[in-house]
Amino acid sequence: MRKGINFRLVIVLLGLFWSGICFPGCRSERSFDYPFQSVHFTQVKIKDNFWAPRLETNRRVTIPYAFKMCEETGRIENFREAARVLRGEIAHGRFYSKYPFDDSDVYKIIEGASYSLAIYPDPQLEQYLDELIAEIRAAQEPDGYLYTARTVKAAKPHPWIKKERWANLYMAHELYNVGHLYEAAVAHYLSTGKRDLLDVALKNADLVAQVFGPGKKHGVPGHQEIEIGLVKLYRLTGERKYLDLAKFFLDERGRAKGRKLYGEYSQDHLPVVEQKEAVGHAVRAMYMYSAMADVAALTGDEAYIEAIKTIWKDVVSTKLYLTGGIGAAGRIEGFGEPYQLPNETAYCETCASIGHVFWNQRMFLFTGDSKYIDVLEKTLYNALLSGISLEGDRFFYSNVLASDGQHERSPWFSCACCPSNITRFLPSLPGYIYALQGDRLYVNLFIQNEAEIKVQGKRVKVKQITNYPWSGRIKLIVEPEKEAEFTIMFRIPGWALGKAVPSDLYRFKEKEIPPPEVKVNGKKVTLELTQGYLPLRRRWQTGDMVEVNLPLPVHRVVAHPKVKADEGLIAWQRGPLIYCAEAIDNGGAVTNIVIPEKADLQPEFRASLLGGVVVLKGEVWGLYQKKPQGRTEKVKQPFLAIPYYAWAHRGRGEMRVWLAEDETKARPRR
Repeated sequence: MRKGINFRLVIVLLGLFWSGICFPGCRSERSFDYPFQSVHFTQVKIKDNFWAPRLETNRRVTIPYAFKMCEETGRIENFREAARVLRGEIAHGRFYSKYPFDDSDVYKIIEGASYSLAIYPDPQLEQYLDELIAEIRAAQEPDGYLYTARTVKAAKPHPWIKKERWANLYMAHELYNVGHLYEAAVAHYLSTGKRDLLDVALKNADLVAQVFGPGKKHGVPGHQEIEIGLVKLYRLTGERKYLDLAKFFLDERGRAKGRKLYGEYSQDHLPVVEQKEAVGHAVRAMYMYSAMADVAALTGDEAYIEAIKTIWKDVVSTKLYLTGGIGAAGRIEGFGEPYQLPNETAYCETCASIGHVFWNQRMFLFTGDSKYIDVLEKTLYNALLSGISLEGDRFFYSNVLASDGQHERSPWFSCACCPSNITRFLPSLPGYIYALQGDRLYVNLFIQNEAEIKVQGKRVKVKQITNYPWSGRIKLIVEPEKEAEFTIMFRIPGWALGKAVPSDLYRFKEKEIPPPEVKVNGKKVTLELTQGYLPLRRRWQTGDMVEVNLPLPVHRVVAHPKVKADEGLIAWQRGPLIYCAEAIDNGGAVTNIVIPEKADLQPEFRASLLGGVVVLKGEVWGLYQKKPQGRTEKVKQPFLAIPYYAWAHRGRGEMRVWLAEDETKARPRR
């Protein structure tokens, strides 16, 4: 076995840390890490009616479907073809899929499948992974290089592929590909104990470390990702060179030493510690900021964390969609100017939303501040969840906030980063619910579950009972193995305190907000919050219960005046959920709707609609163009809104998140 990896230690650590954020491998050898640690997702069993079916659909439908599509589109055949070339069976192979970075999709699905195996043993899936990994291993060149688009030596290579290795780091994405390989390899090893893919990853990482670094080749990946993967290899093996290489790639950005800078598109316009605004491609940015957080945590580099705190404020104050999505400019799949947030052309890539969750989780782990979980939750329930259908086999790449009926979910994409990313995110979701710091147990997300957590070495069972997000009532039943004194830090969401987001970018119109109520064993607790958390300290005994009631009024939301796209418009939020109106529920159109100033929308649960949702019902004005006079008539009509994540399941039609409050912003229906 490779020095630095102890299998028994890894199995113990598997029960403690995970999710690409914290599952330290030689923890005692490090003096730095995140002050807060996530509770590992295998310690938390989700048992609700909202998320549990989605995780099961991901396991039963999405993961097998994604592998099937990788087979059909040639992504997996590329590995077989590369292996044939290496064996000398053919001189010039064929690259079967469209993009040279398509290897990464296979790696991401392996990562998701590995997470799934950690929760649900599945011999058939495990055997499939064994066979697929053998094909990947056969496609690796003798020195560790792994990049099928070059290895096949196609007679007509992709224009991004140069003859020499590492010659087009900007767009060829050799380093991006293997970053996802490293993440998949660590996940597979920790889930199964099998080294096959890990050995491939380590051999490749050793090659990359021989080529790049101080006194070696200077260059940075055009698409950040390898930095996250290298950190995971470091956490597992304790090999410092992997962490140093991740930091090298970050520190080289914005420094034109022997190369031409890529510019803002790839966040390569300034050194990372000097960047103050979110610019360029949103997914690249999210992966870079996440990697900066990881490296800062493990090296103590304060300049990194100060930089991403400043960038986070820029995003949340000027570049965040109400749904939690990011990326206004489709041309670059990324950020526009401050307050440039168009609805019809919103990009809000699903991958960017997943990256946004990664980044906000890391920001919480640094600070313990609930504002990061507020943004994480908003993104999770809206922009991210919109990216996959209820059935698990249809997807959105971009997630617009307004449609005239031209949008529908796709079975796949030629650039399939989003479906493969979904497969790896969903199984890890339980790892976002709880966190620890010393004798403090943080309750971050409200999802019915049972968890077994060690608080300062003492085993504590926790049961969370709730019908969230439809209900704001949450019960937390605490069952310590022995009576124990510790603090439960219960998050009180910003939306429950009257804040739409942790900035002035959006606000609720209602001035009076019913306050949350918290009781411990039936006794009311005063709401004295610390960074958005209610500290509940006591000697906990089996059967102790925390009861929380987060009122769920229907909020009218307005945007900052500088967001011209939302001027004269209004949106609806209930709890963490943003709502939208679809034509199918509103007489065939929604662009003609005008929301009365005192519109009173009432929530109603409909079990048979869209998997069971709370809809908002009420009355609005509809504008109609009358013939032959051409005058506009204003008519009262029934109105219904559904959660944004569930749109586009019932055929094409108009959809709006933001609806006219100002009549001039509506479009009379002819």
